[in-house]
Amino acid sequence: MGSLLVCPECANEWTQEVDVAEEVKVIKDAVGNILEDGDTVTIIKDLKVKGSSTSIKVGTKVRNIRLVNGPDGHDIDAKVDGFGAMNLKSSVVKKVLS
Repeated sequence: MGSLLVCPECANEWTQEVDVAEEVKVIKDAVGNILEDGDTVTIIKDLKVKGSSTSIKVGTKVRNIRLVNGPDGHDIDAKVDGFGAMNLKSSVVKKVLS
């Protein structure tokens, strides 16, 4: 139908909008380094883990992080040795510069 898109089931019509300027969120660590997927970071303060009697200690290395838009400001998805998969906040990590 020209520039309109039409649903074949309900005949709803709409225009196709192209979002050229997609918003890119820059995530930084506790000291201001820009984080990217696949980076290695270290924990900068002890973190209590719900449901566990132990905590993640300062200096724990977390490899191969993935940046996400998680709940409550948790913007890093990672696997922490000894704890498994979890979400972290970028404010409690520091990027390991190679």
